[in-house]
Amino acid sequence: MTTAAYDADNPFAVAVGTASGRKAGQTSYVLCHQPKSFDWRLRGGAPHPMKRIDDARFAEVLALLNQIVQLA
Repeated sequence: MTTAAYDADNPFAVAVGTASGRKAGQTSYVLCHQPKSFDWRLRGGAPHPMKRIDDARFAEVLALLNQIVQLA
């Protein structure tokens, strides 16, 4: 996830909510073209402060990712 403002125009970015902490008020985006980030435990990352996104947004992210990798 990122809060980079330029991702607002990224066709592979899905807005999933508002950031908290030091980036409070900024929009958070999931970057669907970076699936390596989906399994943060495997890559040794820390949990995102947002913890999780709602099921509808996650389904949107997966649908966009599927357009890229065409798994289903």
